Amino acid sequence: MSSHLRKSPLAILALLALLALGGCGDSHTRVSTGTYAGESGKNAPYLNVGPLLYEVQLSRELNPANIEDAAYLKGLTPAESHLAPGQEWFAVFLQVYNHTSAPLPAATSVTVTDTQNNVYTPLAPNATNEFAYRGGLVPAKGELPLPESVASSGATGGAVLLYKIQVVSLDNRPLELKIVDPNDTSQTASAELDV
Repeated sequence: MSSHLRKSPLAILALLALLALGGCGDSHTRVSTGTYAGESGKNAPYLNVGPLLYEVQLSRELNPANIEDAAYLKGLTPAESHLAPGQEWFAVFLQVYNHTSAPLPAATSVTVTDTQNNVYTPLAPNATNEFAYRGGLVPAKGELPLPESVASSGATGGAVLLYKIQVVSLDNRPLELKIVDPNDTSQTASAELDV
């Protein structure tokens, strides 16, 4: 058999391998739904909302008596800090990525819904809370929280959204996070949260 014929099957196998690898991890695939699956965002989907990418790093209940959790609750008014009977603090830690060459506004509508259609909106702590998610502009080729910020350097690497939820909602799981593009409300994405 000539060496040309022996090399053809190898060339075909190499070409097939390249084609198979080329289909993996397609960064152009837009994702608008997902399931949070792991601590610190491990296996969490990158959610496309308009031109930005959002990633849930962690979601969990907060304990105001815990030193770490108390820092996440800083900057709330006394009325906002008060939990009514049957309420619980719930936090979602989020990262936002802008891969475009222009600054873009991050979502300000980020709600949590349980299976009974109870919808929760986040509270907005004042500027003394360095962990809080506030939306704002995501720098060109940048991210929120900003690198080197307290939130970025924190345990989760994400900015925190604070919700007062009914304890019964923890029984009505899965909880779903919904993010709406501030420039086009038809552009949304959602993810189930791990509690």
